[in-house]
Amino acid sequence: MLHRAPMPDIPRFSHSGLFRCRWLFAGILPWLLVVSCGSMTHSAGSPQNLIEQILRQHPDWSDHVIRRATDYEIQILYTQIDRDQNNFPEFTSHAYRVDPDAYFYPASTVKMPVAFLALEKIRQLGRSHAGVGPYTPVRIDSAAPGQIAVLHDASTPAGVPSIGHYIQKIFLVSDNDAHNRLYEFLGQKQLNEALWAKGYEHVRLNHRLAVSRTPEENACTNPITFYDPETGDVLHEQPLVCNDDSYLPPAPILRGKGYVSDGQLVEEPMNFTGKNYIAVGDLQAMLKAVLFPDAVPEQQRFDLGPQDLDLIYRAMSQLPRESGIAKYEDEHYWDGYVKFTLFGDNKERIEPGIRVFNKVGVAYGYMTENAYTIDYDEGVEYLLTAVICVNENGIFDDGKYAYDEIGFPFLANLGRAIHAYEVDRPRRHRPDLSRFEPYR
Repeated sequence: MLHRAPMPDIPRFSHSGLFRCRWLFAGILPWLLVVSCGSMTHSAGSPQNLIEQILRQHPDWSDHVIRRATDYEIQILYTQIDRDQNNFPEFTSHAYRVDPDAYFYPASTVKMPVAFLALEKIRQLGRSHAGVGPYTPVRIDSAAPGQIAVLHDASTPAGVPSIGHYIQKIFLVSDNDAHNRLYEFLGQKQLNEALWAKGYEHVRLNHRLAVSRTPEENACTNPITFYDPETGDVLHEQPLVCNDDSYLPPAPILRGKGYVSDGQLVEEPMNFTGKNYIAVGDLQAMLKAVLFPDAVPEQQRFDLGPQDLDLIYRAMSQLPRESGIAKYEDEHYWDGYVKFTLFGDNKERIEPGIRVFNKVGVAYGYMTENAYTIDYDEGVEYLLTAVICVNENGIFDDGKYAYDEIGFPFLANLGRAIHAYEVDRPRRHRPDLSRFEPYR
């Protein structure tokens, strides 16, 4: 779950006169990055790509960040969506400093594929176990060191946990415990290997979030029981599962110049070798596969039916005040609480004409958003995935990160700049967005 101080007001800007450019697909990787007017990994002296052209139109907030793009570890993947005469989507992607081998800590963005796979697994279980579905009550037990049992969830109408409700909390407020329960439902081995089998190769998901566990403890996941809420009868039991394989990169990943451990500064780089990772391209490709399953290769799709997709779309786009969960309807969970691009720098209400289907992540100074944005009134839709690291002093876990000063303003203004460009960008056909109208 995120905890943030109020953001300063950032002046809005005009969106007239932004540079337009058509790009060509380079089908190198499953996520199809575009490299035409600029290189995939932009370097000083090379031609500016479209994203940089857009950013350069607003030097007041972008120049001081772009000049230090390497220090801030910025990666941006912007995908335009054009519809043909049958409303079928065509994608044109633009990459700024995107590199699948450039490690960043993905934080809570890992919750998105965990939610997708958990719903896929529930659907598959339901085919062989009558009564098992997204909102079937679950009992999570403890059978190994580091495991915590859970029998109740006060945020649900019935007061009991369910996979569907955990998914809702993941997207509404980025709930860490909800993610950990889905991680336990899937198991470390199934989680990773299911994503690799779909072609998402730049992924390593090794641990729970916001709790300290050893690699051995993270490799073992809790027993889980699905039961009939009326009779208490067991519908399905999943035992303790332990993964004997190790998912580590080929070389150590060291970052910064120090870190805080047990209140003491350790003056050596922090080791991220065993931590989670998802490349920017894979993050966006997973989101695209769930939003536009018919437009991606079958291998990359998730096994989700219409009701599953409705659950996902509603959870991803819903604002906390719309959830029906009382604890999320107060001032601590404002509209832009987990909507960083466009809205992350203020607490204003989001107008109903715009919906963001997304997942964000914040930790160790890294900030990430993976989003599909719709402007129903303007007939605009696009995908935007962005990463920035605002650990200015190079010390991890000291709590001194420039989130409010650099991160939130940059991401919000990046979103506004891309959105303004999209509003001006000509289209052959206005998109029919009726499929997403129920989530407006």
